[in-house]
Formats: sequence, structure tokens, C-alpha cells
Amino acid sequence: MQDSEQTPPTVRSAKAIPKPGRMDGRALRSERTKQLIIEAYLALLRESPEIPTAAQIAKRAGYSVRSVFERFDDLLALSLAAADYTFAEGLTQATIRDLDGTRAQRLRAQVETRAGICERWLPLWRVLLHNQNESEHLKVRIGRMRDAVWARLALMYRAELDTLADHERRMLLIALEQLTDFESWGRMRERHGLSVEQARDAWIIAIDRLLPPTP
Repeated sequence: MQDSEQTPPTVRSAKAIPKPGRMDGRALRSERTKQLIIEAYLALLRESPEIPTAAQIAKRAGYSVRSVFERFDDLLALSLAAADYTFAEGLTQATIRDLDGTRAQRLRAQVETRAGICERWLPLWRVLLHNQNESEHLKVRIGRMRDAVWARLALMYRAELDTLADHERRMLLIALEQLTDFESWGRMRERHGLSVEQARDAWIIAIDRLLPPTP
């Protein structure tokens, strides 16, 4: 008689079902490995303007190159994952502060938040722009990040912007978005040698002069 005929159905079913805890553990370890690879990629970008190689990323993360490509099809896929990781972290960093504060308080809060994001993520932003024509998904992520900046500017300076006609409001938002772009921050820090505090102050002065009087 075959083994399957000797084994009760309930026992056979139990053998066929994988242990949930074991599967969950493997999945968690895999996700943790992916996160460490992404963090290694971002750390290398902050250290050097050169796009890191798979070997450099693997070494920094403490894994093999094979492990990198088991989790990401290529370095473009890794940059997409890094963009998602950065966007999620940026949202947690961009806590809305002093929304109902004075003009000076709102200026300071918005600039400090934006400056912190630009200082931390400028290297990745440059890589995303460099690769944007390689992937429609990447273009979507870049657009999502720009939309978030636009929405934050409109929210923080709503009192002043609401005094303008629609066309003037839109033109001013375009100017503010350009003024507080990643590359604007990069030029102040790299080309002009401003400290973080000096660059923040430059933004505050410029935005204050562009905004209409607070009602």
C-alpha cells in the first residue's frame, strides 16, 4: 500500500502547508536586505557624485553582488526603489510646522524643512534626473516629488497667495518652486560656498521679497 493511503488526510494537509512563521521570517530578512542595499546606495551617492557600481554597493551593504541583483533587476530598478524610499522618508521629514504662525515663522519653518531635504537628497535627485529618460516610472516619481513641493509652497504661503489673481498666483508659485529647487540649493552650497545657515537665510530673504504683503 502506498504511503499516501496510510497517512490520514489531516496529516497530509498539514505536511503540505508551509509554516507561516518561517515564510514570514524569510520575507522579513529579504526586505531588510533590500533596505540595507538601498541605504548603501544612498550613502555612496552622498559621498561621491559618481554613480556607484554594483560591486561598491554590495561591499558597503555587506552582501554579494549576486544578492543585489537577486533583489533588483538592474541599477535603474535600484534607483527607482531608492526614489520611493526617499519620497516616503521625505514625507516624514516634511512635518508641517507653524502653518498658522506669523509670516516670519512660516518662512523659517518652510525653508528649514526644504533645506533639510535638499541637503540630504540632492545627490539622489541628480541621479534620478540623469536617468529619467530611461524609465516612465522614474518620470512619474520625479513628477510626484515636484508636485509635493508645489503643494507645500501653496499651503505655507496661502495667506499671501490668496491675495493674487489666479494667473499671478500661478506665476509666483512657479518662481518659488524654481527658487527652492534642488539645484538652486546645490549651487548655493557648492558654487557659492554658502553654509547651510547662509543658504537658508538667502532663501528666506528671496521668498520674503517675492511674496505680496500679508493681509
